[in-house]
Amino acid sequence: MNTKKILLLTGLLITHISFVIASLDDITGQWNGVLSVPGVNLRIVFHIQKTETGYAATMDSPDQNAAGIPVTTTTFDGSKLVLELPGIVYEGAFKTDSIAGTFKQGGMALPLVMKRTQAETKPLVRPQTPKPPFPYRSEEVTFPNKSAGITLAGTLTLPEKGNNFTAVILITGSGPHNRDEEILGHKPFLVIADYLTRNGIAVLRYDDRGMAKSTGIFATSTTADFATDTESAIEFLKTRKEVNPRKIGLIGHSEGGIIAPMVAARSKDISFIVLLAGSGVRGDSLLLLQNELLARAAGMPEDKIARGRKLNTIIYNKIVSAKENVSIQEITALFAQIKNDLAEFKPEGMADDDFIRMNVAATANPWTQFFLRYDPAPALEKVKCPVLAVNGSKDLQVPANVNLAAINTALKKGGNKAVTVKEYPNLNHLFQECTTGLSTEYETIEQTFSPTVLKDLTKWIITILK
Repeated sequence: MNTKKILLLTGLLITHISFVIASLDDITGQWNGVLSVPGVNLRIVFHIQKTETGYAATMDSPDQNAAGIPVTTTTFDGSKLVLELPGIVYEGAFKTDSIAGTFKQGGMALPLVMKRTQAETKPLVRPQTPKPPFPYRSEEVTFPNKSAGITLAGTLTLPEKGNNFTAVILITGSGPHNRDEEILGHKPFLVIADYLTRNGIAVLRYDDRGMAKSTGIFATSTTADFATDTESAIEFLKTRKEVNPRKIGLIGHSEGGIIAPMVAARSKDISFIVLLAGSGVRGDSLLLLQNELLARAAGMPEDKIARGRKLNTIIYNKIVSAKENVSIQEITALFAQIKNDLAEFKPEGMADDDFIRMNVAATANPWTQFFLRYDPAPALEKVKCPVLAVNGSKDLQVPANVNLAAINTALKKGGNKAVTVKEYPNLNHLFQECTTGLSTEYETIEQTFSPTVLKDLTKWIITILK
């Protein structure tokens, strides 16, 4: 589960473009900065040009492999720069060789200083990332989600020879992802797809709606909406002559581990599911536990953790107890009541009003409200196909002990006897061998996905379908 709670920046994507020198009294040129998001630093690059009618700009985020994102509106009055993109606003004060401002996205307002000099970086080492030529077929595909009126784009990999293959659909975790579930240079879904296909299993992975080559709007979608995307992927695989329609399975990571049972509970076309760090408890309970574990691992004092839990409980209860989404006006009123208590959790340098607005926006988000209310247990109780549920002992986002136990209990309550549950020592939420489990380690760890887990889940799939 990406830490998609109150305080989460969801993905920007970009790549590096050549440095442009500009005169010291001009805003045009390339501006470089580093955005400190909770748990990770992301380089941001703006390219600003003078036009006949004013200014134009594009944005890059080299650490997430996206470039040339168009800036919708660029305004500069000689001292203040404002850049607006869908869901993003950057406002900064121009001071000849720097721009000191605030980057706002997804309810967050974070300080961002831009300079003409490039931020120093070192190449990322990702030894598990597969490189061509591949000993299997790889095909770019598209398929419709007719109910949503969108088209999803992905990659289907097929063993080189034969047909009637077992096939799996990979389902990403929370936050916007491309088909490889790419994060900080890691491409876990590419690694999983490569390994499975080399072992005779076809794999379909696809870009989230509104991401990369898929159409649709991500920002206003919920877990239930994403489940319909997965159902559309199943319908697509059933049309492929290379795939055995009686041997289609789902592998979901994090939020994908919630979606897989949701889909399998109402479909007879699913022959197995694999839950990689899937949740077994209601969303509010999961986020309370997640916040507590992350805060403790980061060294927050226990008394402050307790106060934070109390405040989060007030906020979450407001959402969970409502029969429908709570309006932004009601949420704003709630945060006004607890404004003084929230102050100690405000990031240094952030204005009080910006902090409140950030939290209001994150709480009013349709995804957040659905997630807080959603209990995966009823869907799990209806799943009758074989299930493999695995997690790492150092996962701080979806804690293994609580969630694996809840998943196991719900499946067996529903009468499912084909259940395998396993906790792996020293693995984090991304299934990397780690030290602390904090997301700050993700970038520095060279391993993308545990080879042991890859081997075990492949063996399990082959064995249960014999």
